[in-house]
Parts: sequence; structure tokens; C-alpha cells
Amino acid sequence: MTARLLLATANKKKLVELQRILDLALGTGGIELVGLGEFPDYPDVPETGLTFGENALIKAREGASRTGLPTVADDSGLAVDALNGMPGVFSARWSGAHGEDQANLDLVLAQIGDVPDEHRGGSFVCAAALVLPNGREHLVEGKQPGRILRSRRGTGGFGYDPIFLGDGQNRTNAELSPAEKDAISHRGKAFRELSKVIAKELPR
Repeated sequence: MTARLLLATANKKKLVELQRILDLALGTGGIELVGLGEFPDYPDVPETGLTFGENALIKAREGASRTGLPTVADDSGLAVDALNGMPGVFSARWSGAHGEDQANLDLVLAQIGDVPDEHRGGSFVCAAALVLPNGREHLVEGKQPGRILRSRRGTGGFGYDPIFLGDGQNRTNAELSPAEKDAISHRGKAFRELSKVIAKELPR
């Protein structure tokens, strides 16, 4: 029997990325990944947590409760050292409006414009949660350390990818192929770890 697993996101680019990571980690047989697009009346869930983990669990709990499906959700963002870890959980709405990638990126660049190169460190962070209809919960975290560039490079990815150069890399996340990015990214790390739990909780 095929198990259905809800990925609780309305971000189409993120959904594609998460499906790609989980399909590779889990194999495509036996688990059907579905997104929030299959639930047209699904409400916006306020992300009221103060940590990535809290927000991931809020979204995963809501998905499991509303749909009766095992639900995976993540919360992720950019933590800039010179901004004391911000934008953090506010990464997607740093400039005021949710999902305005270019405005968010421009604001971060402006805020650390005078910061010297040696102090432009930061990390992408992802917390990924699995919540089952029976109430069992699992939470993992992945991190990609690196530094913030002064201008954009690359057209791939989304969010802050064009200004983020991971440690040991000579290309930004936006210059990497999807497979290359998944291999080192915060989401790739978190969801590969969570896939081990999914494989145990959703036997095929």
C-alpha cells in the first residue's frame, strides 16, 4: 500500500526542492508526496514561533490535524553573524512582505554594506519536522555555514541563494545545479536526516 506524506508548504519552489531531496533519499516507491495545493481550502498558518524548530512543528502539527496525513514541514532561513543571527525566522518577510525575495535580499545587503569581508559570516539553517496523526513528533536540523557576498551571483535557487557562498565553495548556492546544492544545503542535510525517520514511521 502506498503511504501518503504531506509536505506542508505553499512555496512551489520549496516544494519542488523538498520533493527532489526526499525522492532521492527515500526512493520514489511506496510513498506519495503531496503538497498543500491538493487542499484548496487550507488556511494560512501563522508562524508564531521564535525558533525554526517551533515554526516547523507548528506547521507540521496543523497539517496532520487538518488532513489526517503524516506531515512534514520545515522552517528555514539565513542567520547573519553581523545581524546577531537575523533575519533568522523572519527571513521570508524581512523587508515587510512575505516572500519578496529581491526586497529581502537587498535589505540584508544594505544592512551589512559597511561590514568588512572577514565579518560577513552567516549560515543557512533549516529545521524539519515530521508529525504523525497519532501525535508522534520528530524534529531535526541542518546547517550550511558560509559568508554573505556583496552582490548577487547566479540565477538558480531562490531566496538569499545568490549572495550566499558556502564554506569550501567557489560558487554561490544560486550558481550550483540542484543536485550540487542539495548535497551541501541546510535543507538537504535536514531532510536526508528526517528521511531516515520517515522510512521507519511510514513502512512500505
